[in-house]
Amino acid sequence: MVVPEHVLDVSITKTYDDFELNVTFQFDGGLIALFGPSGSGKTTLVNALAGLIAPDSGVIRISDVTVFDSTAAINLPPEKRHLGYVFQDARLFPHMTVEKNLRFGIKQIPDDERHVKWTDILKIMDLGKLLSRWPHTLSGGEKQRVAIGRALLASPRLLLMDEPLSSLDIKRKAEIFPFIESLRDQLNVPIVYVTHTVPEILRLADQVIVLDQGKLAAMGPVDQVLNRLEIQTGFEPSVFEPISELGTILTANVESHDEQDQLTILDLSGERLYVPRLALNVGSTVRLRIRARDVALARHPPKDISVLNCIKVNVVDVTNKGASHTDVKLRSAAGHEFWSQITRRSQRELAIEPGAEIWALIKSVALESGL
Repeated sequence: MVVPEHVLDVSITKTYDDFELNVTFQFDGGLIALFGPSGSGKTTLVNALAGLIAPDSGVIRISDVTVFDSTAAINLPPEKRHLGYVFQDARLFPHMTVEKNLRFGIKQIPDDERHVKWTDILKIMDLGKLLSRWPHTLSGGEKQRVAIGRALLASPRLLLMDEPLSSLDIKRKAEIFPFIESLRDQLNVPIVYVTHTVPEILRLADQVIVLDQGKLAAMGPVDQVLNRLEIQTGFEPSVFEPISELGTILTANVESHDEQDQLTILDLSGERLYVPRLALNVGSTVRLRIRARDVALARHPPKDISVLNCIKVNVVDVTNKGASHTDVKLRSAAGHEFWSQITRRSQRELAIEPGAEIWALIKSVALESGL
């Protein structure tokens, strides 16, 4: 079996009256998030991958199969690209039961090309109890699980998910997260996941592409991209909340749970963080976003305070912003870097300067895990 050089190899342009998409990137598997404000080109890009629109120029290869090439006049129709597509709304067939909706996906692929098993999808997406139900009797979360299962049963080379959780409330989103994680980890089906929310990226993505006005602003591992200062501060807060606010992405492991106080203790390369109880097993990996405005600073180890997370750090850099506040870059003994945002007065009175050894105080409730 020949292993493809890239799962996805894209270099395309698409121009409308007032908008141009111009992107080039490669993707090698896992789950990659397409992230950006409305109008940045996320859905245009996904529709081009799916064959729903034709680029003006360029090439799209999926698992070394050329599905679009403007020079060679290749433009495979959607049904020939062997992709799965999950939309914002489930789009189930209302006249079919859940089982018939799922089996419709199976019919889209010849027997000898199927690599996703019926039993695996029923187990991973927990659909066994829903097979006899009709779409109108399902909750929003159940409908999306069925839609995802149907797309996967077509044994796609690539699964496209266009803001699949945007119509769900917070509770329903939390119910769906573990299922998407399971299919990402167990089925080895590469996923392109469109979103405009940071928590979904933190919870689900291996890599992220940031689009801005049709251009690729950044691409790479989630923590590296979202920690870049120009990405965090380069967009209007109204369209890129909450990443327009200075903060840091960190990766930690679940060390233990404190059931009495409903806390989870995280191990951050030997440093401990306390967060509200997470529904994760001990040993699981979790990403956190610590906002700069939620990190207070102290010259000496604090006593008798309610903040649980106190970490000894060194000041790396101090940047004055505006008339009243200062951004302070910090580094812990374990080498983790993050930010604090304090007033200029506090910086002056505490003598916060590069090289200073101080304490960072992080409120546990201020940690964003996307969970």
